[in-house]
Amino acid sequence: MEQVIIDGDHLTIEDIVAVARHNAPVALAPSAKEAVDRAHAWVERIVAKEEPVYGINTGFGIFADQRIPSSDSAKLSRNLILSHSVGTGVPLADEIVRAAILVRANTLAKGFSGVRAVLVETLIALLNKQVTPVVPSQGSLGSSGDLGPLSHLALVFTTDSEDREDESGFAMYQGEILTGKEAMRRAGIDRLILGAKEGLAVNNGATFSAAIGALAVYDAQTLLTGAEISLAMTLEAVMGCSGAFDMRLHAARGHAGQEKVAKAVQVLTRGSSLIDGYGRIQDAYSLRCAPQVQGIGWETLSFVRGVIEREINAATDNPLLFDPGVAVSGGNFHGEPVGVVMDYLGIALAETASISERRTFRLLDGHLNADLPPMLVDRCEDAGLNSGLMMPQYTAASLVLENQTLATPDSVHSLPTSAEQEDHNANAMTAARHAREIVANTAHVLAIELFTASRALDLRKRINPAMAIGEGTVKAYQAIRKVVKYRPGDALWGPDIDQIKTLLVKRVLEDSIEVDF
Repeated sequence: MEQVIIDGDHLTIEDIVAVARHNAPVALAPSAKEAVDRAHAWVERIVAKEEPVYGINTGFGIFADQRIPSSDSAKLSRNLILSHSVGTGVPLADEIVRAAILVRANTLAKGFSGVRAVLVETLIALLNKQVTPVVPSQGSLGSSGDLGPLSHLALVFTTDSEDREDESGFAMYQGEILTGKEAMRRAGIDRLILGAKEGLAVNNGATFSAAIGALAVYDAQTLLTGAEISLAMTLEAVMGCSGAFDMRLHAARGHAGQEKVAKAVQVLTRGSSLIDGYGRIQDAYSLRCAPQVQGIGWETLSFVRGVIEREINAATDNPLLFDPGVAVSGGNFHGEPVGVVMDYLGIALAETASISERRTFRLLDGHLNADLPPMLVDRCEDAGLNSGLMMPQYTAASLVLENQTLATPDSVHSLPTSAEQEDHNANAMTAARHAREIVANTAHVLAIELFTASRALDLRKRINPAMAIGEGTVKAYQAIRKVVKYRPGDALWGPDIDQIKTLLVKRVLEDSIEVDF
């Protein structure tokens, strides 16, 4: 797998996915090492002058005015990590922690933080040797960044003169959860005693929020494409109207995302004998207005991606150091940009799932599905003895309702901390975690629609064996039927839906289409 080179400026979302999910190797660019060394020399000069500079030789937060002797620099950094490691909740997924390590290494590689190069190289070693710290999922406000999660991460690879194992946190290594000290020993990575500024440089910034955001952006693109496929399949299964996808109509409104969805449906359904086959004048909103509802998701994603791409290449600790060694204190750690766009993304995906569930509902209602059996039982006479796909729609409805709660904005909520010194907090980590949950729920809702629409097309073909499915949708249908076969009677549907979800999230369906939208 191609190596990911970090220099502080060019990390991509795709790089993060490659490292976090596929263990791509990572290296530090030589130019970045030079920038890191230069900034560290500035810190050493500040320490030697013994002039008070926040985060280097002072306390933190409400204790910013407390002067700390240079001789206590290591103790100051260690105390920061120990005292801030108070997260709670189930551990974050390994891919999130690996993504956060990469983002943090890239942040420090910019050369504004004043750390030693060995610190960045140690973070990279965690990735390359697959030592993954156990990090609790709750307890971060996203301001001053993700202090708690980053401190739990730092417990594993940092230490002090006592080198206590019970203060080393925990890490996953080679399939086993070990103390941080033991995991590092087995992996052959030396733990670091942090110096001046390094504790704050490690744990200051909305890094975990941004890491979750990057993964969510990548997955959201997959789901929005999948929603176009499921929409096209359902449109054919219910013999829907083509007029609502006329490009003249969408050009008249001028929203690029709306036009994109309409064009995708046209391409996918090209050559279909089912479209316009029932004689309706117009369809219900879940079909007719799908370009408008799903299209704004694409435009939202474009904006969100831009913010997240900037954030994963941003200097986010405090203070930052600039030539010729000037420390400037500010608020780049504040997670508001990430929190707000995660709320936006969650709302857009929640709506995508919502309209998908409505289409699934229509496929199952014998009064709305253009004469297919109710609940898509194999034959109408089987109704009652068999429940058909009644319950998958229940699951979809439940997930949509859950999304509606999760999509309530988190970034508008704030509580003050640190004796009012930090009087406006971003709540970015919660927003990012909720967006990730919405992503997962939406994937399952779309898988249910794909499962349902595939069955509806099977039943439609029984009615008219000569029917032609669209050039694009037939390829998606075939990809589904390759792994999930039609079963006439009631069955354990759940595993089939899970298999289709795997096809969706791994982009197998997207790749099977072989057409450019």
